[in-house]
Amino acid sequence: MQPTFVYKMRVRDYECDLQGIVNNAIYQHYTEACRHEFIETKGIEFAELHDRGIDVVVANLEMRFKTSLRPRDWFEVRLSMEKNGLRYVFHQDIVRLVDTARAEKDPSYAKEALCVRAKTDIVAIVNGRLSDCPELNEKFGLATEQ
Repeated sequence: MQPTFVYKMRVRDYECDLQGIVNNAIYQHYTEACRHEFIETKGIEFAELHDRGIDVVVANLEMRFKTSLRPRDWFEVRLSMEKNGLRYVFHQDIVRLVDTARAEKDPSYAKEALCVRAKTDIVAIVNGRLSDCPELNEKFGLATEQ
């Protein structure tokens, strides 16, 4: 799928472990930050939904690790989404960007590198029940499956 939203970030030193690479758990933070930025662009506010009895929660998360990010790496989280039944499925790739200065010492920086491929299923709990949410369907521009 082609990404419909891209969120650029940079690795901060404190996100890395003793091996000098981003800790595995941090990648989930990156994908969540991207999803929240995307959702904000659609005019959706979680607190306001919650106040009306609509909670949007993660139902499933899968991550495949390919290449590690390191301190000060620039990267993008590329997002696309689809609807599958009651689930909003977010496909996200974390891609390290080209860094020509670093490429002088490490040729792997001369091209983009796929670091993580993630898939996150989100569902809506409406008034305490797993439900379809026409409001989210409309804001995301997704058709409700019949």
